[in-house]
Amino acid sequence: MKTILRIKPFVISVVLITVLGFVDVTHSQNSNVKNVVLVHGAFAPRSGWQQVYSILTKNGYHTTVVQIPLTSLEDDVVAVNRALNKLDGKAVLVGHSWSGTVITEAGVHPNVASLVFISAFQPDVGENTLQWVQSEPSAPESGLLPPDDKGLVYYDKEKFHAGFAADLTKEQANFMADAQQPIAASCFTDVISKAAWHDKKSFAILGSEDKSINPLILRKMYERSGTQLTEIKGASHVVFMSHPKEVANLIISAAN
Repeated sequence: MKTILRIKPFVISVVLITVLGFVDVTHSQNSNVKNVVLVHGAFAPRSGWQQVYSILTKNGYHTTVVQIPLTSLEDDVVAVNRALNKLDGKAVLVGHSWSGTVITEAGVHPNVASLVFISAFQPDVGENTLQWVQSEPSAPESGLLPPDDKGLVYYDKEKFHAGFAADLTKEQANFMADAQQPIAASCFTDVISKAAWHDKKSFAILGSEDKSINPLILRKMYERSGTQLTEIKGASHVVFMSHPKEVANLIISAAN
């Protein structure tokens, strides 16, 4: 009995040290996510992230703004992976609009800790973006044009303000319309082979007045995946530009 009594406190101490050590390490891992990777969508230049970028960097986050070619899902994922490969630790991976599909696939990268979808698609394995686009009626304000003779899709400049960026100034919308980067139509039929949101914590934010992607589509995807959703009343498709503080705060929450 004496031997047993001497061993039990020792065993208990070892267990406590192990458990407490594990908790401390876990906490440290979560609190040490100091990298953020921002990915633009179609028609919106990566410079649109500037205000979100400024807030994140002022809060100590190393923030990378990726330029994707919008030529295929595979090409866009390669561009995102290139940025993720350069990081020295875990990151929050953030995508807007089309790039929600991109981060869904690229998010399986080991450097990705969590995902943030900004008015962004979130398909599952075996799905493509087009089937979700067609799952609900488009708003009359939407300016998504048919592919041109090169297979590229542009956004109608005449509808850009009302359909894409209604909560920005007309001047800002006009600049974006003239600076837009088209997307290859084939991107929308590229099929997802991996869906990172199955295994990684996901967050989302959308504008209730999004006229480019029907909010019903986004809500359905986020509900299916159990994504933590924040909705900004009155916000347009470019909620990250019109409400940069709210978007940055969500990204910081994802990092913690």
